[in-house]
Amino acid sequence: MLSFVLITALAAYASSQACETETHSELLLSLNKNLLRSLESQEGLPNPSVHLALRLSNSHNLAKESTYLNKLKNDLHNDIQSSLSNNQPVTGLLALYSLALKSSCYDLNMITLTVGEKSQTLLTHLKKQMDLEKEHIAFSHRPLTNYYQYSLGVLALCVSGIRVNNHVSNKLIKAVEHQQFKHGDAESVDTYAIAGMAVQCVKDSGTQVKNAAELDTALNTIKQKLLDSHRADGHIGNEFSTGLAVQALLAMGSDVSDCAASMEAMRTAARNNVYHNPMAISQTLPALYKKSYLSVKSKDCLNENDTLVLEPTDPVVFPVSQTKVPVTVEVVTFSGATADYSVDVPKGSSLLEALELLKGKDVGFTFEKELSLWGPFLSVVNGERARQSDRRYWHLSSDGTALSQGVGDFKIEASQKIIIKNTGY
Repeated sequence: MLSFVLITALAAYASSQACETETHSELLLSLNKNLLRSLESQEGLPNPSVHLALRLSNSHNLAKESTYLNKLKNDLHNDIQSSLSNNQPVTGLLALYSLALKSSCYDLNMITLTVGEKSQTLLTHLKKQMDLEKEHIAFSHRPLTNYYQYSLGVLALCVSGIRVNNHVSNKLIKAVEHQQFKHGDAESVDTYAIAGMAVQCVKDSGTQVKNAAELDTALNTIKQKLLDSHRADGHIGNEFSTGLAVQALLAMGSDVSDCAASMEAMRTAARNNVYHNPMAISQTLPALYKKSYLSVKSKDCLNENDTLVLEPTDPVVFPVSQTKVPVTVEVVTFSGATADYSVDVPKGSSLLEALELLKGKDVGFTFEKELSLWGPFLSVVNGERARQSDRRYWHLSSDGTALSQGVGDFKIEASQKIIIKNTGY
């Protein structure tokens, strides 16, 4: 009798595990399709992070991925080339472009960028950008861009099989030691995650570093920072940093079981449509596949599953809510001067739609926006520009809590006060 009970229990457990795995597979396939479908509706330049995530997936639509790769090699390539010609720092974009090409097993030595009538390979330009970043750290104690982009640069070079200059890697290791990964007053989980993958890649490559013990200490510090950022619901940092954090933990040797709570938190968020922004999906999907950006290094692009098909879908029309909610908007300029406005917006409007309505009231509020890989962001408010070159941006908060989503994604569901503040970093 006991053996029968035991067998029955084991059978029930196995059945539940199979159902759970099947449910997870369906969720992954749904996210895969959503990301693939986003290729048809993206604004602005093609996104290398999206291509990278599609290539790290287990199911593919190779025809659509090939078409998108060609868009990257044309549209994004020309934009990067233009930025380099105008001496604009593009470390992060160059790095992601390199990783996207590498994920398609493309020979990076075949990609050249022409600046000032001189053609050099993509990786040569990335090494030059990293040298500029390193020199900027030497005299100003911070990168030309930021440590997130700096880490991406180290990661892309390493994954591409390029020996990372030990002075470049040492600057990153020292930044970990001195806890310099900040965004405003808070520590940046995203930066720690990318830095963790970058430093782990340097270690795995056997590249000579100034101090091997310091490298190991940096990896331990990063891992602990990520573990200390766990929330009660399983997310690490917030919903949008968990994907990169889990990628980093897996890359640094954590067992998948150690990340179970974070995996389930991401799956729950995905079911609740939290990850509707393509950039958010692109950072989450590899983690749910139990992969990381380091997986690009060993990708061979052979015998890939080319079965991902998009079913025809009818356009989704969201009716405008008849319920209006009052929103107060406070603008805080660089000098500290403030201006307050109010507007009633349909419930469920994006913050961007709310600001458009406020702008249309002709009460003195104006703004301009630019596109990024994450979507639109505010660049000018009431005639004042927050310049990246001045290390400033428009920080957004709702009722005192910093927004983890951009103006195009954050939804207004209830009365609240939005603060738009010119902030340094």
